[in-house]
Amino acid sequence: MRIATHNVNSIRTRVDRVVSWLERTNTDVLAMQEIKCKPDQFPYKQFEDAGYQITMHGLNQWNGVAFASRIPAEDVEIGFSGMPAFGKEGKEAVEEARAIGATFNGVRLWSLYVPNGREIGDPHFHYKLDWLDRLAGNVAEWVEHEPDQPLALMGDFNIAPLDTDVWNIDDFAGLTHVTPEERQAFEAFEQIGLQDVVRERIPDGYTYWDYQQLRFPRNEGMRIDFILGSEPFASRVTSAVIDRDERKGEAPSDHVPVVVDID
Repeated sequence: MRIATHNVNSIRTRVDRVVSWLERTNTDVLAMQEIKCKPDQFPYKQFEDAGYQITMHGLNQWNGVAFASRIPAEDVEIGFSGMPAFGKEGKEAVEEARAIGATFNGVRLWSLYVPNGREIGDPHFHYKLDWLDRLAGNVAEWVEHEPDQPLALMGDFNIAPLDTDVWNIDDFAGLTHVTPEERQAFEAFEQIGLQDVVRERIPDGYTYWDYQQLRFPRNEGMRIDFILGSEPFASRVTSAVIDRDERKGEAPSDHVPVVVDID
């Protein structure tokens, strides 16, 4: 089974690219982030014509997560227990569309769009840390209660765990994505028993390049998209790819797909 994750940065803008990529790569399940649409706005037909069904969660023109799959999605879950809400000052906090889980052929997958954090000290930064902490608490319970369940967290974590995961760590002084607090939050998943199933096969490489300042031509990127698997999942992984070429061409997302094959 071929599984992938991709922050598509608006599925309505990039539906043709995404569907073409799915068909070309023979991918069975794609976890998507930043679909940026409500259910009635999603371009279902293009996926269905290609043999994929959609399982999605979107509330407005921001955020949004989904699966495109050739395998039926079972036990679909929107959000996770205790997932923090966020609201701008003076407005009611709401749970954003950032997490969806489903089981495919016995493999439990989550498509996750971790909050960006914006700036250190910003309320969104604290929201990000709270969100990750609550997610880790849930994952610990899932792993404890179903230790034999193949489980993977897939998506845009908005964290670069290592200095080498950004083009120049000196350029990130005082910025989010590389702070000790964020890296500790990421490490918590490894302490629970999950592992980055791609890095051991692809030690180097980025998954995101900003549109500005010629970041992609200069290869000034970041590695912030991951597939973190439990031991029953990791033991079944046979290969991995970071599809850098998907950042090329007309109107690409600023992220590229991360792919694994499992036995």
